[in-house]
Amino acid sequence: MDPDHFLPLCSRQPIVQDQVVAGSSYWKESLRRLRANRIALLGIGILIFLGLFALFGPMLSPYEHYEMHLPMKNSPPSSKFIFGTDELGRDMYTRTCHGARISLFVGITAAFLDLVIGVAVGAIAGCVGGKWDEAIMRTVDILYSIPHLLIVIMLMVVMGPGIFTIIIALTFTGWIGMARIVRGQILQLKQLDFVRAAEALGASRGRILLRHLIPNAMGPILATMTLTIPTAIFAEAFLSFLGLGVQAPATSWGSMASTGVYALRFYPWRLFIPATFISLTMLCFNLVGDGIRDAFDPRLRT
Repeated sequence: MDPDHFLPLCSRQPIVQDQVVAGSSYWKESLRRLRANRIALLGIGILIFLGLFALFGPMLSPYEHYEMHLPMKNSPPSSKFIFGTDELGRDMYTRTCHGARISLFVGITAAFLDLVIGVAVGAIAGCVGGKWDEAIMRTVDILYSIPHLLIVIMLMVVMGPGIFTIIIALTFTGWIGMARIVRGQILQLKQLDFVRAAEALGASRGRILLRHLIPNAMGPILATMTLTIPTAIFAEAFLSFLGLGVQAPATSWGSMASTGVYALRFYPWRLFIPATFISLTMLCFNLVGDGIRDAFDPRLRT
């Protein structure tokens, strides 16, 4: 017999240490995928720039958004007026900054209210089920069948035009899409083993909903909320374009575009500037929403 066959392993070859791979949670993996999405990061960067532009942009201008310079009306972009002036000689740059504040405020606030109401209604309908689910969803279908513009006009007549009237009008039926998505996610998650295990351990329905179902549905919820913001911004711009939104002396991108349409042939910058900001904001929110949807979808993991 060969004595070498009986030597300890450590004397014949070096010990190879086991490589321990650190685990990655669902949130960490999703954020890693989001950071790897350059298009979504570009959208986030532009949105941050627009937010800073809305907050600090007026500080860089010596003019107020309501200040009129009639001899300088309809002036083209220049070193004195970066974005030119409108029909009353008001600085378009300052008005664009203030319009960004109102448009972003309306869009984000309406989307947040849609998130709260939609998640609450959808989660309750999906978790409780039965007759309650049927009653809630049929109510949702009835509200969805009401024309959105009709609701807005009725609210404008009753409450008067203004920012908060627009937010209420957008929220009145805006949460329906969120509620349907949350309900569908809850119905799928209810059938999984970890939920059945929680039920077997005696967890209450409320604990299961708050600790298991809603957190695991946050991916589609966040993606839907992000995609709701540009819809609300466009709706506000559309209402202001029709004269049903923000009233003077306040301004928004929609009201600026509304007055710029009539001057398109001779003073095109009055329409192109607010329209460019509306389009850019909607595009960036859609890019970010698509990135969040792809990052938080477990089926797309590599």
